[in-house]
Amino acid sequence: MRPWKPIELLTRLCLVVGGIALIVVLVATARWGARTAREWPIGGALTVADGATARTLTTGDFTIRWIPEEGAERLEVVHADEPAKLAWATVAGEPFVAAAAGRAAVAESRGSFHIDDERLRSCGDQRVARVVVEDGAGEDEAGEDGAPALIVAGTLGCDLGERVGYVLRFSAIPGRPRHLGFALELEGDGIDRAFITYASAADERFYGFGEQFSRVDMKGARLPIFIQEQGIGRGREPLTTVVDLVAKAGGDWHTTYAAAPQYITSRLRALLLENSERSIFDLRRDDRAQVEVWSPALRGRIVAGRTPAELLRATTAYTGRMRPLPAWIGDGAVVGVQGGTARVRALWEALRARGTPIAAFWIQDWVGQRTTSFGKQLWWSWTLDEDHYPGWDELVADLGREGIAVLTYVNPFLVDVGAAAGGVGGDRRNLFAEAEAAGYLVKEPGGAPYMIPNTDFSAGLLDLSNPAAAAWFKASVLEGEVIARGARGWMADFGEALPYDAVLASGEPAASYHNRYPVEWAALNRAAVDDATDGDQLVFFTRAGFTRSPGQSTLFWEGDQLVTWDADDGLKSAVVGLLSGGFSGISLNHSDIGGYTALRRGPWRILRSRELLMRWMELSAFTAVYRTHEGNLPEDNAQIADDDELLAHFDRMAKVYRSWAPYRRELVAEASTSGLPLARHPFLHFPDDPRVVALEGREFMIGGELLFAPVTDPGVDTARVYLPAAQWIHLWSGRRFDTRGGGRSVTVAAPLGEPALFYRAGSIYADDMRRRLAAVGIETPAPARPEDAR
Repeated sequence: MRPWKPIELLTRLCLVVGGIALIVVLVATARWGARTAREWPIGGALTVADGATARTLTTGDFTIRWIPEEGAERLEVVHADEPAKLAWATVAGEPFVAAAAGRAAVAESRGSFHIDDERLRSCGDQRVARVVVEDGAGEDEAGEDGAPALIVAGTLGCDLGERVGYVLRFSAIPGRPRHLGFALELEGDGIDRAFITYASAADERFYGFGEQFSRVDMKGARLPIFIQEQGIGRGREPLTTVVDLVAKAGGDWHTTYAAAPQYITSRLRALLLENSERSIFDLRRDDRAQVEVWSPALRGRIVAGRTPAELLRATTAYTGRMRPLPAWIGDGAVVGVQGGTARVRALWEALRARGTPIAAFWIQDWVGQRTTSFGKQLWWSWTLDEDHYPGWDELVADLGREGIAVLTYVNPFLVDVGAAAGGVGGDRRNLFAEAEAAGYLVKEPGGAPYMIPNTDFSAGLLDLSNPAAAAWFKASVLEGEVIARGARGWMADFGEALPYDAVLASGEPAASYHNRYPVEWAALNRAAVDDATDGDQLVFFTRAGFTRSPGQSTLFWEGDQLVTWDADDGLKSAVVGLLSGGFSGISLNHSDIGGYTALRRGPWRILRSRELLMRWMELSAFTAVYRTHEGNLPEDNAQIADDDELLAHFDRMAKVYRSWAPYRRELVAEASTSGLPLARHPFLHFPDDPRVVALEGREFMIGGELLFAPVTDPGVDTARVYLPAAQWIHLWSGRRFDTRGGGRSVTVAAPLGEPALFYRAGSIYADDMRRRLAAVGIETPAPARPEDAR
């Protein structure tokens, strides 16, 4: 066979690249075509019956007004604290209730969901037949617990000519003076989509919606709220399309492990839904927002507040607030390590020689490792692999004597480890077999356990709707294997993969339980912690979540980012996720240092670089927890102990992390009572600054005293930072920036080891931080004099 000439090689390469590009274009075009056919908002005409006259109701601290002004009919809601400000209103003269019948085709692949929804009927022409005020005496018409209610009722005209009924109720929430409840109920055969539309301003920014990774402000977007794997790529092309073609797991800009139907806006308005069904927030139009829920009943709350902090406190009164972390986890690094007892001890010795502060070793492969097409994965057996970790008890005891905890790993899947199933065999306990025999696994429609593919293997999923299954897992795994083996905490992974067509023991539809599953998974782990004798010293961290997860989880982490710098699925996205989650009660959060997902297959080489790992260390030094992860391809990724330079940088940033531990403990305590996150979008402190309002994840505040701008691009050694109105000191130079006359952007040096950190002039926490840094040999200059401010 003759060798190819260079021109032939170039031609073939161009054909391959062109073919990939064509596939990307075709897939993107197909996606857009599907969206344009089905995703436009529902609208129509509003008519009002003569009997629907003006009504006003004051219920609790809210006043609701129905104003039937011809051509400008509308509902308005105000709160007693700010009677001149609209907390919520409909668009004048426009319909505010709609309905639809739909048919969804839902396909699941490895925790990623592909949803194709077809609207069979749309009902957008609204007629208001009556508006009445109930004083609470009428049990059927009143609000919650008999509170007075304003009721709007009528019919909706559909595109096939029929009409369906609706009732929209507003009433105060007892014990929640900043919450106004609303509920929409639809009556019509086959109607299973409820819509409510209300006014928004063109410049109004929408923050929150759980942990979103692509953007902080969702104005202009159509955002589905549905829990799933975030995917590999999330819009980074051509990677996302290729992963979709191979494994249907590429994700999209909106895919996330922890979504929530809740937001706070720059106009200081807030709203949340109580539904667990899939919902969609359509914020594409300048003057309105439309919320869709896949249910004939839509329930939610309008939340009032005068400041962002007040709104967050009021919102987290419903979602729940995260309890304080045990102090020990902030004493140093949480070092992720795999490979057996000898490797843990070797890494411990290397770090001890440098005096690196260590809070814990996180040993996720305590159950043993398996090699799959994705890389290094675990045996989901939830029993100790004593061959992999000989002398486990001695290791735990030795670390404990040095004040170092051991953390492990669990998830709600169970793998058959029996030899006949290709498992590890031997005399290890087969928890899958026990669960299957007891009926504790989620089932397929045919009645068999629902075996969910992961990479090269499949696993059964614990049925958390069955109290007996939850109690068994708590006793057998969390208490009997994890805590009993000396672990002070664990990663409680997954929670997103409940199939849409699964059959649950409770009889509840999986479609409505799917988003609740991660809340129940966190609640199960929380029960094990709370029931332990020293439960306040234990911690577990979750990635999946929904509206009420903050009240259950003790710590969040951001899941599996790519080992890249990009904004779709890399380092930049981790910063955005940190800030968006903070608007939704996810107050204590962090990411894997260096990211997790690496690829080495065919032409793909996406591997963690040294520089990325070092910059990610700097980011993590200013989050709730400073924790490493070796990733799915440990041998190919840069690791903290690869050489002296990396070890030195890891050690330095661990000491920087520890230096602000007293301040961090105060912020953690504050989060438990207020819902305020540790890492904060500057809007929470500077809501009147239009440049702050527009910030999209380039910088964040730590409490109210520190401002941090991580370097998120390769080859960069400066940082461009916007400083809101205050006096700021740059930690590493001592330069003083006086922006009290108006915020402005500045550029500062940000070489490796000196990321851009500023503190407010006069901050006692910063003074303490500088003293603690000096004690470990990291000197920072004294602040410049006020007259030398820039």
